[in-house]
Parts: sequence; C-alpha cells; structure tokens
Amino acid sequence: MYFRSRVCWIKDIVVAVTAENTEVMESIIQKYQHKGISLVEAGVTRHRSIYNGLKALAGDQPGSRLSRPEVVIIHDAVRPFFEEDDLLRVVEAAKEHGAAGAVRPLVSTVISPSAEGCLDHSLERARYRASEMPQAFLFDVIYEAYQQVTYKRDLYAAESVIKEKISQEICIVVDKKEKEHLGHLLEAVLKNELNHVKVTSGIPSQAGSDIQRIILDQCYSFVCVNVTTDFQNTQKLLHILAESSVAALCPIVVVSVHFLDFELGPLSQKMESLMWVREFAVEAKKRNILLYGLLINYSQDTQKLQESLRQGSTIIAALVRERNSAFTGQLLVA
Repeated sequence: MYFRSRVCWIKDIVVAVTAENTEVMESIIQKYQHKGISLVEAGVTRHRSIYNGLKALAGDQPGSRLSRPEVVIIHDAVRPFFEEDDLLRVVEAAKEHGAAGAVRPLVSTVISPSAEGCLDHSLERARYRASEMPQAFLFDVIYEAYQQVTYKRDLYAAESVIKEKISQEICIVVDKKEKEHLGHLLEAVLKNELNHVKVTSGIPSQAGSDIQRIILDQCYSFVCVNVTTDFQNTQKLLHILAESSVAALCPIVVVSVHFLDFELGPLSQKMESLMWVREFAVEAKKRNILLYGLLINYSQDTQKLQESLRQGSTIIAALVRERNSAFTGQLLVA
C-alpha cells in the first residue's frame, strides 16, 4: 500500500469467492476492466475466507503473483461503502499500533436476558461502541495470528470429528447371570435415550471372546455393569483392553457402573468402598484408557429405578462424548 497526503492507493485487492460465483466475478472484472483484483477460493467460514486471502498476499497460494504488503485492510463485501477519510485514519492507526478498526456509538439498546427470558439488565450505551469494518493490520501481525488460530481451530475440529466418530457405539459388558436383569435394563434405556448410538453387549469371560470380537469391530466405549461394589467384571475388561492394541489408536472410555440400593446404609460408606476406582484409573490412564465410576440407585420402586437409569444414561453419554481425562477415577452418582 502507498500513502500520499490524504489519498490512499490500494495496491492489490483480494476477493474471496465461492466456486459457483467465480465465473460471475471474473466476467464483472473483465467487463469493467478492473485492475489489481485477484480472486481466491472462499472458505466454509468467514475466518477461512480471510485466511485464504492472507495466504495469497503472503505468496503461499500456488501461482500467486501478489507481493507481501506492509498493511492489509479487511472489509465485508456486503457493506462495501465507506468514507475515504475513515479508511485513511484506520490504516494510519494500524501502522502506528499494529491493528485498528472503525467503531461507532451504540444506537440500539443491548440487553442481557435472564434464564426465564425476562430482562436481567441492559448495557449503558455511553460506555460501549460497536465494532465495524473496515479493519486494518500490519500484515505480519494479522498473518501470524491467523496461522496460530487456524492451526488450533483445525486441531479442535479434527478432535471433534474423531470424538464424534468413536462415540457412535457403546458396548455394555455384563456378567452372564445378570444379563437378563440389570444389564438388560440399562441396555434398553441407553438404546431408548441414545437413539443415534449403537448399543451392543458382551460377557467378560476368561477368554474374552465376546469382548475381543467387539474390539475388532473398533468399539472405543464400554459400560461395565457390576451389581455391588465387586470389581471383577471391570478388572477383566481392563485386562482384556490393556492386552489389545486398540487403545493405541484412540482413548478408550470405560464406565464402571455399580447398582446399589441407596436406602440400605449411608451413601458415603458405599462410595468409600469403591475408592479403588481412583487407583485403577491411574494405571489405566497410562494405557490410554479413561476409567470412570458410576453409582446407580437400584431402588425397589420401579419408577425411581427408571429415573436413575435415565440419569445414568445421560452421564454415560456425556462421558463417552467428551472423553474428559479430568474426570477419570471419579465416582459419579445417578
């Protein structure tokens, strides 16, 4: 960019255009003989479109003939008109401070609603400004920022896709004698509550044939049902998973579920007897296995039992979806 007096000449203009509109834009440029305009492919988001334009100016795009500028101006095509004096002031401020943008006083009242949808409070308009375009930046400042933010966004997006993919199946591990009772009840509720998730079941025999079959089908989420504070089923499952190589690919979630009647003695005592979950979770985490404990109230009241099962399903779904290592070793209560 070059500056002289109060007139600002823009050396290059880069326009992000979707593939279906590229031909139209090219015809407009040719018809009106516009000079210094380059087209780049628009991204799926505004962020991506701007980043593609910055890469073109940096010479990172194939066949790019643009030179790296000192200052870059970012503007919205849907609001193309602005005062030349405003643009000049924004550019000069960016050269001095690294970044600058246009603002204006708030006209509308900005409110914060309560959870019930009523007015909680409103902002004092005199203390705030609305941020508008155009915005100007020293090129190196904005380009480095977009590289870092885009990289992190890509990581988060990739992580989200992976989590979504490996959370589509849950295997319920049950003892053979309990399969037709508590394990069956939990499986039924999970299928009903999580209709987008495939729910299967298996038995942790010594040979582990059922579980091995499920592992080969690339299941990364397991719910191990224990009727009391006994941990044998979960121990068997952890051993089978540790012997397999599936945890090397993605983190495996294991929710050790314990059905206990909360009315038979203080809940605190029951939780104390299950503190071994923390110790096993530490060792399991070293093998990329995330172990959580979940207590479900095995009430004799059918309605209360169903409600506990639904709450347990919600917790299981959250643990499977988020795969948050901060909760490993914790005892959660449904």
